[in-house]
Amino acid sequence: MNVSIAEVDYKEVMEYSRDPLIIHTDYKVLYINHAAEEFFRSTKESMMGASPLDIFQESSKAAISRRIQSAYGKPADVIEETVFRMDGTRVEVELYCHPVKFGDTKAIQTYVWDITSRKETEKNQHDMNEEINELSATIVPLIDDVAVLPLRGKINQVKAMTLLDLIPGKVRDQNVNRLIIDFSGVYTLDRMVIDYLFKITNVLSLLGVHSIISGIRPELAVEAIEVGVDLSTIPTVANVKEALAQIGMILQEQH
Repeated sequence: MNVSIAEVDYKEVMEYSRDPLIIHTDYKVLYINHAAEEFFRSTKESMMGASPLDIFQESSKAAISRRIQSAYGKPADVIEETVFRMDGTRVEVELYCHPVKFGDTKAIQTYVWDITSRKETEKNQHDMNEEINELSATIVPLIDDVAVLPLRGKINQVKAMTLLDLIPGKVRDQNVNRLIIDFSGVYTLDRMVIDYLFKITNVLSLLGVHSIISGIRPELAVEAIEVGVDLSTIPTVANVKEALAQIGMILQEQH
């Protein structure tokens, strides 16, 4: 059986759509579907004739107004916004709108997608990454003014920049004068971030902190040289034990 598009009841399609839909023109709501009623915790009757700008926070209304005007000519890009339900609760949403004909009226159809769960997931992931970065910058005190920075896992550019930002402040707060930077737990290191890591030793040197590199694998040393890091200026040993032995000899010479 062949059915032409003209025979499809578009309003019925909208009504049963699971996406909240609003049709409006001249800043007046002409129609909302059942999903929009549920989403906004309202009714068709109470929203019909209202301004679509009413659901937005005051600081967003001017930009949304310009966006609505541009959508009469072509579909607008998907954006993220905060909207208000009729009970006053705030919701993070994605909005997409495009021009439609509603009867003989030129109007705008707006889709509203709730992204609360996605935003919470993104925030949790961001918080977890920050916690991981903070833990990766943990300085472990050993003896007197000596501490070790045990680097672990995969170090990407973001983590390397975080280390560069956090370590100088941590050594100052913990009164560390000699820091062992241990690479033995690093299993993946992007060549692009090697320079960031060795910049830490330069910054620490300016603060009067003596750095020793331990646990650096031969292939990592080769990569460091290839990106221009001069390892001859940084004391390098096989492990933390050797680093402590070297520090002990330095202390003996000082006394």
